[in-house]
Amino acid sequence: MISLAGRDILHGWGKFALTGLGLGLLIGVTLSMAGIYRGMVDDAQALLTNSQADLWVVQKDTQGPYAESSSIKDDVVRSVRGMPGVAQAANVTYLTMQVQRPNGEEARTMVVGVEPGKPGAPAYLVAGRQLTRDHYEAVADVKTGLKLGDAVRVRRHSYTVVGLTQRMVSSGGDPMLFVPLKDAQEAQFLKDNDSIVNDRTRTAANPAFNRSGVPGLLDAVQNLQTSSHNVNAVLVQLQPGWQPDDVAEALTRWKHVQVYTHAGMEDILVAKLIATSARQIGMFLAILAVVSAAIVAFIIYTMTLGKIREIAVLKLIGTRNSTIAGMILQQALGLGLIGFIVGKIVATAWAPIFPKYVLLMPGDAVTGLLATMLICALASTLAIRAALKVDPAEAIG
Repeated sequence: MISLAGRDILHGWGKFALTGLGLGLLIGVTLSMAGIYRGMVDDAQALLTNSQADLWVVQKDTQGPYAESSSIKDDVVRSVRGMPGVAQAANVTYLTMQVQRPNGEEARTMVVGVEPGKPGAPAYLVAGRQLTRDHYEAVADVKTGLKLGDAVRVRRHSYTVVGLTQRMVSSGGDPMLFVPLKDAQEAQFLKDNDSIVNDRTRTAANPAFNRSGVPGLLDAVQNLQTSSHNVNAVLVQLQPGWQPDDVAEALTRWKHVQVYTHAGMEDILVAKLIATSARQIGMFLAILAVVSAAIVAFIIYTMTLGKIREIAVLKLIGTRNSTIAGMILQQALGLGLIGFIVGKIVATAWAPIFPKYVLLMPGDAVTGLLATMLICALASTLAIRAALKVDPAEAIG
């Protein structure tokens, strides 16, 4: 069979290569969009895995510390530890904010307040050591750009980086900075100095709190205003043999809190928190597929029109329509294959450059190849119809 694709490569290889390169870049963008969605899901799952928790105890009638605001008292953890089936429980706080690096640049970071050696703390380090002091030490994810010994400022205090961890990210892909729980409580829940002074003035001006016959009342109220005893969640690890649903039901019933299992929290993060982003990416994938089909159809149609006389000669010598259609289909599939190879290479090359994690799955690549071949086959039908309508007389006209 005469190969039109082979003819174009031999006699116009530059045009065919540039066409395949352009199509490949478009396919690379499509594969990257799929990788961005996979990366978002993997970030959410990494957040749950890194917390090392079986249950999340959060504020009643909320969906936990990752999807919405949650605030409970830090003494709840003591009653949680006494529940049957609980092996270990620890307070934790989460605060997403801009932190300043030593070079003056700011980085979007999730500041996590943890109790060292308990659920929520980084499970492993790639350098340095874990937190050992109650104040002014930090363990940072390598994506923050911080190094051992760097000083990073969080609110009013400066923290020294004593350890580095990896792949510790929020559901949005922001790298984590772990600090002692007491420092994180102060950073998240306490007000700035000016607000504290103003609140003290207002409290002192309130006769209900500033009674001459009740000494110490004003000081007690003001101390209460400047102390923080709230956390975002309690992370719970269960004893072997206990079912998460059973312990969660008991905690919800007796402690008046909201409790989520690993499956429930994963559903919140994947099915709800990133659902809008998933639909957005799905729309982009659909648009890119339509654009790819239109481009391939236009390219193949243009190439076919440029060979009208050759096709007419083939018809004149008795070549069957199925043979001509097969040659055009071969050209379209060849162009699609070249485009996919280029797209896969460029998507793999630029994935590490993205600010957030891009996860390229082999299954997505296979699906992308099949979709590319199908789109190219469908796009070739316009050129095939044009070729089959060619009058053999045009070969000598």
